[in-house]
Amino acid sequence: MSATTTIVTGSPRDAEPAGRRFDWGQPFVYLVALVVAAVAVGPVIYVFLGGFRTTADLNANPAGLPDPFTLENWAAVLGSPRFWGNVFASTFLAVATTAGVVIAGIMAAFVLARYDFKGREGLYTLFAAGLMFPLTVAALPLTLLLRTLGLHGTYLGVIIPGIAFALPTTIIILVPFLKAIPDELEEAAMIDGATRIGFFWRILLPLAKPGLVTVGILAFVASWNGYLLPLLVISTGTLPQELWPLPLGVTQFSTQYSQNTGAVLAYTSLAMIPALVFFLLAEKRIVGGLTGAVKG
Repeated sequence: MSATTTIVTGSPRDAEPAGRRFDWGQPFVYLVALVVAAVAVGPVIYVFLGGFRTTADLNANPAGLPDPFTLENWAAVLGSPRFWGNVFASTFLAVATTAGVVIAGIMAAFVLARYDFKGREGLYTLFAAGLMFPLTVAALPLTLLLRTLGLHGTYLGVIIPGIAFALPTTIIILVPFLKAIPDELEEAAMIDGATRIGFFWRILLPLAKPGLVTVGILAFVASWNGYLLPLLVISTGTLPQELWPLPLGVTQFSTQYSQNTGAVLAYTSLAMIPALVFFLLAEKRIVGGLTGAVKG
């Protein structure tokens, strides 16, 4: 008769499921996340609720809730032709800038990712360095250049620089995407008689769709919220204020109706809502696109 001896190694703590262990670092992480969320979302909620308050209510209790709850501010802003003119200007600028960024970005990224030529790495580094080049540095030379070209005070004078300043981020995101596409696909396409342009249109673009969606969303939101570039180009031109983009429209509205705080907050809320909704709906696509770029 033989005895079987079972030797148990490791402590009882090691035998516990990893998910049940208490991580002392987690409460601190959650606390920091809640603080950051409160700092980011708190002002947005305050502005949104402030649009439902009267100016007298805001002056009496700035930190309170709407009492009484009123829709007059929102109705006044939505019934203003000036607001819809600002919406049209922002939409036109954002759509045109996004289209230019996506088209120019995918073509430049295709060359940098799929072609081997002298100076390729240096050109890619130049685009990467563009991330550290702020618009404020280029304000004066850009204004002088646009005046020389006759584009100052026009939408085109906002769209072209907007595309240029968005290209570095676009290139950084798209190049890894296109590099990750196997060379075997291109070789098979060539064997089937496809040209490089055919490979670009029929195979590469569909595979790069997550990256294109990501850069398109980022470009749209950045253009919609852009303030400094329209301020330099449009506000000093001859375009009427009814055709200024929303960020400039908010500034002008708050200046002219500074005594009507509730209407100013309602105008600001309406200006923020499209970008917030668009960004929230596309959040998963942005994360997926950036994840693919990192993996590439």
